[in-house]
Amino acid sequence: MLFYGFTPVADPDAVRLWQRALCEKLGLRGRILISKDGINATVGGELNAVKQYVKTTKEYKGFHGIDVKWSDGSADDFPRLSVKARDEIVSFGAPGELKVDTDGVVGGGTHLKPEELHRLVEEKGDDVVFFDGRNAFEAQIGKFKNAVVPDVETTHDFIAELESGKYDELKNKPVVTYCTGGIRCEVLSSLMVNRGFTEVYQLDGGIVRYGETFKDRGLWEGSLYVFDKRMHLEFSDEATTIGECVRCSAPTNKFENCSNPRCRHLNLYCSDCAADPSTLKCPQGCDA
Repeated sequence: MLFYGFTPVADPDAVRLWQRALCEKLGLRGRILISKDGINATVGGELNAVKQYVKTTKEYKGFHGIDVKWSDGSADDFPRLSVKARDEIVSFGAPGELKVDTDGVVGGGTHLKPEELHRLVEEKGDDVVFFDGRNAFEAQIGKFKNAVVPDVETTHDFIAELESGKYDELKNKPVVTYCTGGIRCEVLSSLMVNRGFTEVYQLDGGIVRYGETFKDRGLWEGSLYVFDKRMHLEFSDEATTIGECVRCSAPTNKFENCSNPRCRHLNLYCSDCAADPSTLKCPQGCDA
């Protein structure tokens, strides 16, 4: 189960202690970040325990309206419970730039539900630009068709990427930002507006909500990368495999760590290449 909520939080550390105690009581594991701007959470556990967690969390004044996204999994999909208070709940490296009030992010992109996204594409056609708000490697196994995938390894890289001039030609086009569950686009769309992009949208609920709505019969192609033991998920049996093994180019959606213990870099490998430590090393050599 994952959710986020942008709302002013007067005492992030107090919320951190409360969230940790609640998860420990219910036997949940996962990752929760709290800041003065809100909360970002992904947790797993027994179904009734997760439901109780959601019910209790929504009792906090600013979290009443959180949009919760569910998928099959368990506490075992996470190595531990991590609950932290940070300057940002999404680490773009711009904690002073983001403005949040009780209604959420101030000055961000226009939210589009999946059906509204399709209407926008029908209305404006090829002028619509899909802009991936995730780390570039995530798009190797799934993305919106013909999307722009910025060359970023972490969210910290986005500001420099936006200010590089690479995307200035998009500033007067309809740009739809998208990410896994919507939270990264809440921040990214506001950063883009602040840098002169004039018509910015964000996919409400992210790829997760879109996949729930249209499965694999819409504008999405491939698998969705997720940050837990599952590594990826598909929206239907009709999902295509767009990833390619870095060794032999065979179709795959499975990321593996480099077999060099000093490297452990994630690459895409087919099952055959992943079976041998010699072919499970980074093909271009390791950084370690």
